[in-house]
Amino acid sequence: MVYTEKRSSFWLTLVAALTLAYFAVLPVHGAETVNINRADVNTLASQLVGVGPQLAKRIVEFRERYGAFKSVEALSDVRGIGTVLLEKNEQRIVLE
Repeated sequence: MVYTEKRSSFWLTLVAALTLAYFAVLPVHGAETVNINRADVNTLASQLVGVGPQLAKRIVEFRERYGAFKSVEALSDVRGIGTVLLEKNEQRIVLE
């Protein structure tokens, strides 16, 4: 009987872990997109991972000075934005 209880506990734990893993991934895929050529500072800071108010302000200032971003990768021209930050947000960023 102890063996059966351990086995049941194992399966219950496994199902719980898989369920948590599923829901942990959902917000990334369900996130809204952000148009980097139109979004304001507050939108950029609240919708993009790793982008706070100061970095969002730099993005907007860069866009106002040099014009619309032609590609997502062009964001790396903004001081403070690197490859890792772009990878974290690649599913969220749109140009139009």
